[in-house]
Amino acid sequence: MLKIPRHSNVLTDSFGRKIDYLRISVTDRCNLRCTYCMPEKMKFLPKKDILSFNELEKLCEQFISRGIKKIRLTGGEPLVRKGILDFISNINYYKKNNTLDEITMTTNGTLLEEYGEELYKSGVKRINISLDTLSEKRFQEITRRNNLKKVLKGINKAKRIGFKIKINTVVLKNINVDEITDIISWSHSNNFDISLIETMPMGEIEDNRFDQYFSINKMKKIIENKFTLKKSNYKTSGPSNYYTALETNKNIGFITPLSNNFCSSCNRIRITCTGLLYMCLGQDDKIDFKEILRSGDRNKLNDAIDLAMRKKPEKHEFSIKSRSELPKIERHMSVTGG
Repeated sequence: MLKIPRHSNVLTDSFGRKIDYLRISVTDRCNLRCTYCMPEKMKFLPKKDILSFNELEKLCEQFISRGIKKIRLTGGEPLVRKGILDFISNINYYKKNNTLDEITMTTNGTLLEEYGEELYKSGVKRINISLDTLSEKRFQEITRRNNLKKVLKGINKAKRIGFKIKINTVVLKNINVDEITDIISWSHSNNFDISLIETMPMGEIEDNRFDQYFSINKMKKIIENKFTLKKSNYKTSGPSNYYTALETNKNIGFITPLSNNFCSSCNRIRITCTGLLYMCLGQDDKIDFKEILRSGDRNKLNDAIDLAMRKKPEKHEFSIKSRSELPKIERHMSVTGG
């Protein structure tokens, strides 16, 4: 393992991976209840436990000074938190002075029609939108809400505004597998790239993830019956492995946490709305930044960041091998974002 330099302005973990991507879950609350993500009666964090936006700004400042170049805002649904647009405008200062390359967001699309224009003006130019079906009936079954029309209106408005949009679709056995090629066609016809994602065993839900899990490798073979796929050199800061569909000249990304571990190139860390820093989505190693932040001691903050680099694990250990296997990670996806 590599020795971690103290307070370096380039973050490198003990496996030699450069860490320049911070994902911030600004809230664990969501206005949907996707069956693969959380139970219907989800117990959310008390608001008193959540960091203020001023505190999150201070954390961003510290991480940017240590080499973070990209920030993605996630949730829950980030747009449900009041004050999010002012927060983005404030951290956009670092993009304007060229110390931060990009601020992006992952959203379920339900609030884009209402907040899209302000979001774009605040500094976010690229968004990932979670969409697992184009069927109103299936949307209701997956999200337990009747919001598909609202989501599609939001997507259309975001497209008109000028956002660069990518669609994120979780592939679910016996639910939307038969629809995936249609979702790809719809995405590409709108000039959107798309990433297909395997369900991840995080937190207890009513359904059994063994029944939901469908290998992306199997999905790729089905897609190849309709599209000619060519390996692409296109890369983002995320874990998608991209192929170009020659018929549309647009990209399809494959995110394979279970069937093909992608941890060797991990460049990411995640911080929750309560100030917990998770070095890996699929492990429980974490550092509580809340009290360190509130102490006002920048050296302690920097020491905690150094510790995070030393503690970042080599890989996650996601597994869905049987119906009786419980999720290795107790927290739900909404706590840390995807």
